[in-house]
Amino acid sequence: MLNIAVIGFGWWGKHIVTRQQGNAALRVLAVAEPQENLHKDIRALGAAPVASFEEALANPEVRAVVLTTPHMLHEEQVLQAAAAGKHVFCEKPLGMTAASARRSVAACRDAGLVLGIGHEQRFVPAMQRLRNMIERGELGTIMHAEAAFSHDKLAGVPAGSWRTSKELSPGGAMTGMGIHLTDLLWWMLGPVESVQAQVRDRLLGWSTGDMVVAQLSFEAGMTAHFSAILKTPHFMRFQVFGSEGWVEVRNGTHPDTPGGITDWFHSPKEGVVNHEPFDWNDAVVENLEAFAAAVEGRGPRPWSDTELIGNIAVYEAICRSADSGETVRLADL
Repeated sequence: MLNIAVIGFGWWGKHIVTRQQGNAALRVLAVAEPQENLHKDIRALGAAPVASFEEALANPEVRAVVLTTPHMLHEEQVLQAAAAGKHVFCEKPLGMTAASARRSVAACRDAGLVLGIGHEQRFVPAMQRLRNMIERGELGTIMHAEAAFSHDKLAGVPAGSWRTSKELSPGGAMTGMGIHLTDLLWWMLGPVESVQAQVRDRLLGWSTGDMVVAQLSFEAGMTAHFSAILKTPHFMRFQVFGSEGWVEVRNGTHPDTPGGITDWFHSPKEGVVNHEPFDWNDAVVENLEAFAAAVEGRGPRPWSDTELIGNIAVYEAICRSADSGETVRLADL
């Protein structure tokens, strides 16, 4: 069993701790949370509250930390954890620039530590089936992909929150949702070559905006576009078009909400669409279990260094393109 400390007990930190109850692979030994009024809730979940990140790092029984802190803190905290010899599972995004992601990846790699990332969509069975089909060439030559991920879970955050700030959280819905889509696109289609993007504020009045749309060109030649919106009912769709068929995946619920169905649609060349429902699985927990297996040498690292850095480079390129109105090439980052 891997002893971990969760850093931060906000919305997602509480979700992580709650979902680990009874897990045979991981044990939440401590939760770092400076707000003492939350310590009672932490104890009720079977973990020991500590007042600071540094106190969690000093615990010799803690082998890994899970960062559920605001993303502008991630690089500094990854570097601190690596210096303390702790493996790191970092909630998305890993950083705000490609250079930042490179520093975090290098710190963990040089220390011989595993760096995990909170992109649970890779552990959704329908997404895994789609990637396997692409790898086996069952869809023929991949032409184009489309993706969308939107919800309103964050629409009610207080005015002035870091989530609403262009300085602290640029790119509209990128940090909450779009970053998951770009991870999936990189995973399935390979490295991105260039980006064109727009960010808009339609309703919420946030300086960062409340929606983002982007078009991507890939080194392998295919294209993709996606959207992410912060003020609409939950919706997630991922579709890939190939010369020999297409596949569409629709997620019926958010990863933090058990239940719901993921719908799988496959149209082969003959044009007869096959529909298959997938039951909900706890992809968040499965991601953490894969991280634990990598730490203990029982499984591979789910993300390569290139993927970890590349996805943040795409995020940076999207923010730059939205600001400038120009196409941004990743090679320039």
